[in-house]
Amino acid sequence: MKKLFCAFLLVGIIGQAQTNAVNHQTFSAGTERAAIPGQTMGQKMESLLFWNGPEKERLFPQMHRIFPSFQVQAAARTQQLKKGKDLSDKLPAGYLDNYFKDNHISGAIVLQNGEVRLEKYAENVNPETLWTSFSVAKSVTSMLLGAALKDGSIASLDDRLDQYIYEFRGEDYGKVTVRQLLTMTSGIAWNEDYADEQSDVAQMYRQPCNGDEAHIITYMKKLKAAHEPGSTFNYSTGETDLLGILIERATGKKLAAYLSEKIWQPWGMQQNAFWLADECSGENIGGSGLSATLRDFARLGTAMLYRDAQGEHPFLANEYLQQATSLLIPTGNDGGGYGYLWWRFPNGSYAAFGIFGQMIYINPKTNFVIAQMAAWPAAGSKELSAQRAEFIEMVEGLVEK
Repeated sequence: MKKLFCAFLLVGIIGQAQTNAVNHQTFSAGTERAAIPGQTMGQKMESLLFWNGPEKERLFPQMHRIFPSFQVQAAARTQQLKKGKDLSDKLPAGYLDNYFKDNHISGAIVLQNGEVRLEKYAENVNPETLWTSFSVAKSVTSMLLGAALKDGSIASLDDRLDQYIYEFRGEDYGKVTVRQLLTMTSGIAWNEDYADEQSDVAQMYRQPCNGDEAHIITYMKKLKAAHEPGSTFNYSTGETDLLGILIERATGKKLAAYLSEKIWQPWGMQQNAFWLADECSGENIGGSGLSATLRDFARLGTAMLYRDAQGEHPFLANEYLQQATSLLIPTGNDGGGYGYLWWRFPNGSYAAFGIFGQMIYINPKTNFVIAQMAAWPAAGSKELSAQRAEFIEMVEGLVEK
């Protein structure tokens, strides 16, 4: 793996000079966009929470063509994934087909030691299909924060937000630190109910643009603290959008360009990805909206697992690595919780989860990665989450035998 990474690091450096030239916003019009409810782009984006099943399955692969986005330039040479021993035959007869059908799974891939142990796609989906990630993008934004910390663009996780986002000077959010954003412990009141059309997460992009100010800054700068910063966990997509803006302000680069420079090109991703952008400011949306192939989502898992002979990571700060996937915030009674925008489990594994079934699951003990694309019938539910957990447990159990 070390030799392979070094080869792709060189490719990435060669291709890096091209990144800014190929990063472009796409504002493609068309019948798909016209048919989506809402007058403004933000209203149309918010409507996706309430799309029906066929709409999700048709539009999730087209998000980058429907909404403003920036391209994430891939490497000139792809990091090939070798074929390992297939696990499919070890699963109960019909299990995988039923899991796909019952949960509207579009693709699933299992890697161990960088080798493909299982790979399956639904009808009309293939290895070149781009699929939106929803909150999986939060964990990618977290990785970019780790990169910005390593290269010195961000001095400290204890820096206040108003050092980077001047619009928050004098507001409650201005007192929140980078670390508190990473752990969703700002203390600011927020409602993340995806089924409630009046919740914050359903309203944050709905208002018309206030000049070139990002929707999320306009919406969040007047929100007030309900708890002491650092004391209370409250899941908030808005806060990861702020983290994305903070990274862009600190590095002077779009998230898409920074992702290409730090991960996509050095790690040999097979295909250009796209990251949605705010219609008002042109800044990437840090809390969601990264569209990529299933294999490239899985490669992000291998990137998180990588360490050199000295235990170092080529693009993530040690301080970040020591805490990012640790159990920093207990969130339930099962011994699991939250790290820096990564969900952490009692066995030491961790994951990026997105609504409607998106996933990157990583277990360092078994060098094991699962990536999944889906169009669940609901943003989330106990039943859907339980079936996902059963799939992880079943497949990982086969690997360990």
